[in-house]
Amino acid sequence: MKVSNLGFGASSLGGVFHSLKEEDGIAAVHAAVENGINFIDVSPYYGHYQAETVLGKALKNIERNRYYLSTKVGRYGKDGVNTWDYTARRAVESVYESMERLHVDYIDLINVHDVEFADLETVCNETLPALTELRDKGVVKHVGITNLNLRHFKYVIDRVPVGTVESILSFCHYTLNDNALSDYLDYFESKEIGVINASPYSMGLLTERGVPGWHPAPEALKRLARKAVEYCQSKGKSIEQLAVAFSVHNPRIATTLFSTTSPENVLKTVRYAETSPDADLLREVQKIFEPGFRDTWVNS
Repeated sequence: MKVSNLGFGASSLGGVFHSLKEEDGIAAVHAAVENGINFIDVSPYYGHYQAETVLGKALKNIERNRYYLSTKVGRYGKDGVNTWDYTARRAVESVYESMERLHVDYIDLINVHDVEFADLETVCNETLPALTELRDKGVVKHVGITNLNLRHFKYVIDRVPVGTVESILSFCHYTLNDNALSDYLDYFESKEIGVINASPYSMGLLTERGVPGWHPAPEALKRLARKAVEYCQSKGKSIEQLAVAFSVHNPRIATTLFSTTSPENVLKTVRYAETSPDADLLREVQKIFEPGFRDTWVNS
C-alpha cells in the first residue's frame, strides 16, 4: 500500500470524542479523500459499530480505488458495554460483518485491535492465523496489530511466522510530548513492517480546545499540555499546527491518523501537514514537556 502521509481516523464517526451530526461526518470523509488522503482507519469498537455504519454511508459515493480501508477485530460493544473477543471464529465473523457495514467486498488492512486486552498467546496462535487465512483467500489484503503498549508489538511479532504481521498501529507515542515509538523503528524496519502513527493531538492534549473529561492522561501531564498550549498562543502560534507538522515529518512513519467530523478541520489539518515544524517553537514546547516527557497511561 502506498499511503498518504496523513490518514483519516474514523473513530470520531462513532461519537468517540464528541457528539456528531452524521452528515458532517460523511462530509469530512469526502473532504479527506478529495484532498489527497487515501488511507481510512476504523473499528467496530468505535461507537459500538456506529463509526463503521456512518463510514459505510460515506464510502458509497467514493470509488473503491481511491482509498485503502483499515478496520479491526477483537474489541466490540453493545448498549454502552464494551466487550472483547479474540477467538478465531469471532475474528472471521467480525471481518464479514464489517464488510457489510462498510459496503465493501474486501478489506485492505485488518488489524487485531489493542492486543494488550487479549491473552497474547491467543493473538499469536488463534487470532492472527485466522486473519492470515482470510488474507490467503483475498478477503483481506494485509494483516496488522494495534496497541498502546509498545513492548507488546515486539512480543507478538517475535512469536509468529515472518510476514504474518505487516503493519503496526501505535497511538499517542509519536507526539510533541511522547516520542517513544521512535525507539522501535529500527526493529520494525528490520522486519519490513509498516508503521502507522495515530493521534498527533494525543487525543486532545495538544489542542487549544483541551482534553475531553474522560482523557486518561495523568493530571500533571494535562497541566503541562495546558502550559504548552498557552506558550504557543503567547507566540501567536498554533499548537495544533506544530503537533501535526512534527508527527507527519518523520519519513520512517508511513502515515499519521487524525480524526474529526468537521470538513473544515480536515482542510486545516491537511494544511498543517504541508508545513515544516517551527524549530524554535518545537524546542521550547518540548522543554515545557520535559518533566512529563513520555509519560503515558493505561488504555481503557
